[in-house]
Order: sequence, then C-alpha cells, then structure tokens
Amino acid sequence: MTRLSHLTLRNFLIALHDLLATAAALFAAFYLRFEGGDGFFDRLPLLFQILPYFLAFSVVVFFIFNLTTTKWRFISLPDALNIIRVATVLTVALLVLDYIFVAPNVRGAFFLGKVTIVLYWFLEISFLSALRMTYRYFRYTRVRRHARGEEAAPTLLIGRAADAEVLLRGIESGAIKRIWPVGVLSPSSSDRGQFIRNVPVLGGIDDVEDVVADFAKRNKPIARLVMTPSAFEPEARPESILMRARKLGVIVNRMPSLESGDTPRLTAVAVEDLLLRPSETIDYARLEALINGKAVIVTGGGGSIGSEICERVVAFGAARLLIVENSEPALYAITEALAARGAAAEVEGRIADIRDRERIMRLMAGFKPDIVFHAAALKHVPILERDWSEGVKTNIFGSINVADAAVAAGAEAMVMISTDKAIEPVSMLGLTKRFAEMYCQALDHDLAAGAHGAKPPMRLISVRFGNVLASNGSVVPKFKAQIEAGGPVTVTHPDMVRYFMTIREACDLVITAATHALGTHRPDVSVYVLNMGQPVKIVDLAERMIRLSGLQPGYDIEIVFTGMRPGERLHEILFATEEPTREIGVAGIMAAQPNEPPMQTLRKWIAALEQAIARDDRATIRTILKDAVPEFGSIPAGPKSEVSFAISPIKLP
Repeated sequence: MTRLSHLTLRNFLIALHDLLATAAALFAAFYLRFEGGDGFFDRLPLLFQILPYFLAFSVVVFFIFNLTTTKWRFISLPDALNIIRVATVLTVALLVLDYIFVAPNVRGAFFLGKVTIVLYWFLEISFLSALRMTYRYFRYTRVRRHARGEEAAPTLLIGRAADAEVLLRGIESGAIKRIWPVGVLSPSSSDRGQFIRNVPVLGGIDDVEDVVADFAKRNKPIARLVMTPSAFEPEARPESILMRARKLGVIVNRMPSLESGDTPRLTAVAVEDLLLRPSETIDYARLEALINGKAVIVTGGGGSIGSEICERVVAFGAARLLIVENSEPALYAITEALAARGAAAEVEGRIADIRDRERIMRLMAGFKPDIVFHAAALKHVPILERDWSEGVKTNIFGSINVADAAVAAGAEAMVMISTDKAIEPVSMLGLTKRFAEMYCQALDHDLAAGAHGAKPPMRLISVRFGNVLASNGSVVPKFKAQIEAGGPVTVTHPDMVRYFMTIREACDLVITAATHALGTHRPDVSVYVLNMGQPVKIVDLAERMIRLSGLQPGYDIEIVFTGMRPGERLHEILFATEEPTREIGVAGIMAAQPNEPPMQTLRKWIAALEQAIARDDRATIRTILKDAVPEFGSIPAGPKSEVSFAISPIKLP
C-alpha cells in the first residue's frame, strides 16, 4: 500500500495551509522588495501566471519532505529541519525559474531578483512554522495544565538529564499521568544547576532529604520519587535511594528503559531491580527482524520463562503465536495477559502435554511454525531427585517430541531452554537437560550434513543460563515471602553461590542467540551460554533483601541454614572442564562446544530408556544416563574461573 493511500482529510488541510503559506510568502517577498513603486503591480500579471505551476510543484515537495504527513502536536527539531529543506528547495526552484527561464525568454531581465528570492526563503520558513509552533505550544500548555491538576502528585525525578527528559516528554504527551515533576536529582555533576524542559535539577542523589524537607517547609510536600534507568546503575547506589525514600515516607516508582520496547509507564520498584549488574545491551532491531511476521510456538508458555518469551515475540511483531501449556490456569493467565495488552498477533492457546507425541505432532503440523521456543520442562532439583522417571519423561522424551515435531512441521529453528546445571551435572535436572541438548545437537548435525554444504533447512539450538529472578521457584520471591511473614529466612548453606539475571534479559538474549544461529553463514554452534555476570552468595542476597525491607539481619529477621538438598552443589558453572568455548561476537552470549554423540548411539540409549521407564527400573535409568553423560556426578563441582564468565562471587553491600 502506498503512502498516498494513507492520506486523510487532515493531511489535505495541512497541504492547503502550506499552499496558502507559500503563496503568502511569495507575495509578501514581492511586496517588500518592490513596495512604493510601480514594479510590484507591473509584475503581478506574470506572477499570477507562474503561481499555479509553482504551487503544484510545492505540493510535491511538501509530500516528499513529510510536511503533509507530520502531526503538528509533536513538531520538533527534525520537523523544523524539514521546513528549512522545503524552503531551500523552493527557493532554488525560484532561482532556476528566474535566471534560466523567465529572464532570457520572457522579460529580458530578472523577474524576481536576488533580494526577492532571499526574502522569500526567510518568509517561507516563518509562514510554514508559525501556525505549527502555535498549535504545538497550545497543546503543550493544555497538557501541562491537565498534568498539574489536583490529582497530580508532586514528584522528584531521580537520574541523569537524558533519562529525565524522556520521562518529562511522557508527562507532556499524556502517556504518564497523575504526577507533576518539581525537580530532578541527578548523579551527574554536569547536570546540576540546569533546567530540563523547565524543570530544575536541584542537586545530587545525596540531597534527597534536604530537598524533600525544603518542599515540606513550603507546604508543597513531595509525594513520590521516580527512578529512571540511570538511577539503577551501581554508582547511583539505588538501594540507598530506596531506603531513604522509605524513611521519608514517599512512594517510589521506576520507569523502564525505552530501549526494551516498553511503553513509558511507571511501575513499582521491586527488590530484584537492585540486585543485578547492568543488563547487556540488546540489539532490538535484530530481534524484530527475526520475529516480525513469523509464526511462533512456545511450549511451556504459561511458565515464568515461557510467558515472557510469549510477550517478547508479540512485542517484536510475530504474526501468529501458539502457546502450548499443560497447566490450564497458567494457559488462561498468559492468554488473558496478552489480550489485555492488545496484542496485534493472532494468539492461540492449546492444552497439551509435550510427553504426548501424537498430540504435539498434530499441533505443530497444523500450525506450521517458523520458530519454536521449547521452554516446557520439570525444573525443581529436589523434586526430580525423588521422581527420576518423571524428569526423564518430560525433559528428555518431551524434548525429543518437540524437536521431531518441529522438524516434521518445517520450522526454521527450534530453541530449547537449557540450564547451567547441564554442565558436569550432579542432579537429574542437569542430567536430563544435558541429554536433551545432545539430541538437539545430533539432529542439528544430521540436518546440516544432509544439506551437502547448502544452508540446512532448520537449526536446533540450546541456550543455557542460570537462575532467573522472580521466576517460579526462584529464591527471591521465597525470601520476600519469608521476610513478610516475619522470618526466618532459610538458606541452604553459607557458601552457596548462584548466578542471577532478569527474566526480560534472559529471554531477549535467548532470541538473540536464535538470530545468530539463523545467520547468513551457518555457525558451527548449537549450544549457547548466556553471560550471567558475577555469581552472588545466597546468604549475602538474603541479608541485602532484609535490609532493603527496612529490617536488620540477625535482629529483626533471623537467617537459618537448612543444609544442602539432594542434587544441589555449592557453585554453579557455565562450561565443563573439557568443553571448548568460543566468542561469537554477540554481547552477552558465548558458544559452548560439548561432546556430540552420533544420533545412532543416542537412539540406542533412547530405546533402552523407554524400556527402563516402562519397568520403572531406576538403576537401569541411572546406568544408561551415566553411560550417555560420563561426567555425571564424577567431578565435584566448584568455581571454574578459567572457563566461566565470572571470576569470583561478588559481595553484596
């Protein structure tokens, strides 16, 4: 569909305004140049002859430079530059008309003259801008008047000028309501003493108590603090901001990063926001290029990771989304959440168990996905240590079913969500996930070999990462619930160390890994590992969460050590000792190159597993898996600084 087909009555009225402004600028330039003599009236007949052609040409110029289609409410510097470009093009056109066509062929002398043309350039810019700027100012003052209504809470913005400016624009446009900014506190010394969109920078973050007290003395009490993304950087000491705000009795909100595609809305500050290193920079254009217009399936789409992947693929423009979920409440929750967001994608949710091979085959064959994200799994370590066979049925056979169905349905890629526990596994979770990785590796290898050097019809990859904050079963919501209940907070071991990242960052990096796997040149990589940053001691995490709740560890809330559970280890690792690693040139992601048993060998193990599962023969299951993954339980896990992203656990303040 062409741009012309999108034109509305508003666009034609704008074009009419610009035509009248152009004609007025031309006549005004003539009048100013030839005022007081007969020259003005002598030139009018020829001017009227030229005018229709010049105005017709100007309409084309307006359209090319987007003057006709730009909303006046949001006119800004780029639009002002477009006005200057239009005026310049039309001025050059008058110059060519006068010097090449009219002067030698009609009058024998210059008709317009240089002075008239220069005057026209200035007048054209003024006449095209005047009404636009007037309308922009009218809307700006009206929105500010509404924003400053009785319900608007006097608010301090926390963060650097660039972030504060984005938030202020959101308030002015009406996207963010019911707050009125009275000042900015910036961690950058260069911002202090400045004004940002008429809002003063009142000082640094350490000045928050003084600023709040000053407004209280003037009977203008601060009701809210809004933390922008830069307020969560380590040098800004975000935990200090939150603790001070609680002592002052003011509400604290945060504004998400607009780079992530979020709308400019305020959300509550969660403790998880204060526990991590800065997130990796994500190339969102790259993710949108992969997902836009595609048909996507997400298994386990109602879980923590699966539901976030669903939201991200919808945000990146997926045309169709099929959510496969075994839990009816979880499926209902994610479909309702997507419907509430007004998702443009065609979203369908289906109850299905990935263990049911025929059901999964039929669903995928009917949907014909382009990309499959396989997030369905059993993941709770102690539970799987007790119920081995269930872990094998879901994490191994379920993954095999999904992989085979994706290949049969002609998908471009299948991305399996794996875990850092699959490296030198000591638990059934890690062991079953490593076996599923091996199957995807072998299938990916066979498809590449069958392509005989051409691009294979499909990629199957696995993406490993560690603990995700606020996910089901995560330690953070568990600690929050224990703190709210008055304690104690239970930690398994004083030296327990784990990696953490946010659900949003993990899912964006998972999709980024898929873009690498589907690159123009097929990379020799099928297992990816996310950069989890520095590992964190769980006891330090518990102490910090207690302090952020305004309480004192060991005094208000006790910390109790309960002992390590079956299948747990003190330190998680990201690469096995004998596992080569490779940089792939993508921030936040590395490649692992673990052993790849051939598919023929894997199928023998799979057939033996099926028989052992049917007999519920736990000893045989263990023997088969130990044969498939020889490193299972044989090497005590410890920190491996030479093969890990991280060097040593960080000490939380």
